[in-house]
Amino acid sequence: MQFTSEQRLDDGVLEREFTLGDIPGTLWTPESAAPAPLILMAHNNGLPKGEPRLVARARHSAAYGYAVAAIDAAGCGDRPRSAADEQARADLRRAMQAGEPVDEIFESFIGPLVEKAVPEWQTTLDALLALPEIGGPVGYSGWTAVGIRLAVLEPRIAAAGFFAGGYVPRAQREEARQVTIPLLFLLQWDDEGNPRQRALDLFDALGTKEKTLHANLGGHTGTPWFEVEDGNRFFGRHLK
Repeated sequence: MQFTSEQRLDDGVLEREFTLGDIPGTLWTPESAAPAPLILMAHNNGLPKGEPRLVARARHSAAYGYAVAAIDAAGCGDRPRSAADEQARADLRRAMQAGEPVDEIFESFIGPLVEKAVPEWQTTLDALLALPEIGGPVGYSGWTAVGIRLAVLEPRIAAAGFFAGGYVPRAQREEARQVTIPLLFLLQWDDEGNPRQRALDLFDALGTKEKTLHANLGGHTGTPWFEVEDGNRFFGRHLK
């Protein structure tokens, strides 16, 4: 892991950009002498690590006492896109504008993203836990499809917060039954891109006995800010 830049933000959080092979990422760490518990923060469906809502959540959680890391998935953010990536995005835009069904396009686009992203998150986790300022346990927050796969494969993940607004491929809907860690599941009741019943069915399928559903009125990007506070308290119960 190579740090390429750093700045001390006005809330005392240290923000550092890093590269790990081909993986670009950002690490936010609090002002603390003791090693901080870690939260891996992934945006839905591969949006970039620099997306303002993700950065705001990350900074707030770091100020609360967590180390927080985000990376760009393959083909997202600062990483080059393949011709197949560009075609899938074009097909998705066309179908949405025409009001056509988009599930199969999402399946062909998001499924491979998950397959590529999870090993990269595991590689990133290895490198982060080697840093002296970071200790366990580890939480995960964000993109549900990646979170399900990580929760099943990665024993170092102790708790997770899932955002129901992102498309979850069929493979991860099946894997949901194998998830056993504590979960906080956030649902926007009027999310125009994610049918409510499918999100509720996924919540039912998650195998853990410790899961909480928070549902709020509003569309896809309308998650209330107080859910960030509640998320920090949730992680506090399981990571601190």
